[in-house]
Amino acid sequence: MILAGDVGGTKVHLALYDFINGKLGYTRDKQYPAKEYSGLEEIVTEFLGAEKVTAACFGVPGPVRDGRLRLTNLPWTLDSRELAAGLGIQHVFLINDLEANGYGIAELSADQIFTLSEGDASQMGNRALIAAGTGLGEGFLVWNGHSHTPYPSEGGHADYAPRNEDEIDLLRFLKQKYNGRISFERIVSGMGLTNIYEFLREVRGVEEPAWLAERMAQGDPNVVITELALAAKSEICEKALDMFVSAYGAESANLALKVLSVGGLYVGGGIAPRILEKLKDGTFMKAFTDKGRLSQLLVNMPVRVILESRAALLGAAAYAEARAAELSGISPRAASVKI
Repeated sequence: MILAGDVGGTKVHLALYDFINGKLGYTRDKQYPAKEYSGLEEIVTEFLGAEKVTAACFGVPGPVRDGRLRLTNLPWTLDSRELAAGLGIQHVFLINDLEANGYGIAELSADQIFTLSEGDASQMGNRALIAAGTGLGEGFLVWNGHSHTPYPSEGGHADYAPRNEDEIDLLRFLKQKYNGRISFERIVSGMGLTNIYEFLREVRGVEEPAWLAERMAQGDPNVVITELALAAKSEICEKALDMFVSAYGAESANLALKVLSVGGLYVGGGIAPRILEKLKDGTFMKAFTDKGRLSQLLVNMPVRVILESRAALLGAAAYAEARAAELSGISPRAASVKI
């Protein structure tokens, strides 16, 4: 049995997987509110109970160095060696969450991916992965001539690059709000959608009706904005989502150009599946392909949206099995294949 984890600033998602004829077989999963626990070991112990696992891998937000990471949104320091000893699991691995998502792509079936743009599917080469959720994750998958190897990136924290007068004024607004530099994560993420909404209300003077202000105060602002924008029930929410999706497309193209991802761009994270109908309306692709002399390069890149919420867990499980097999010489995946 393999333990997979997706560790975020607000929740920890754990799952158990086995292998059935060479494919990952889901057993059970559970999500935990991270801030209610003292650390990851406590959560894993509660989740496993008496169940034994042969290997574990956790996708974590941030750069992992020598099996160690200090989380930015939680007062936790994770160390793979300490986790292995404390949990009694022989093989424990920590990898970047986007790296886990990258490994998960190979485990997905066709119905777990939506093709936003066909591009030229015959092209072989690197792939790019971008995922907006609580934050903005970025990664890339390097083509070695036979397969794709995922690598992490912290590109979501690179400087925000406005493209028009609205975005220039948005940058000024956010520089004042945060009293410093602004990264793409401040715009293309959950917090980013709310930031754009506040900009439209406070700087552009777009009306916020009293009923909407009440709903924003009582519920999750991002959920409210998304719901009303998709239902076309609020001008300010529609404008906010439009700016958000356009910025998402632009930064996706920036990543695609840097990685030269002729093999395609994958859009992951929790936000994309929820706004899929908006992604289909052309706003994302218009921004994605608006790159001047290199526009045709972007037009030819396939763009796919990951619909499966457990993609990072699948990737973490696949990584745990593969790395543990390298170290032990025993592969549960290979052993499960019926001859």
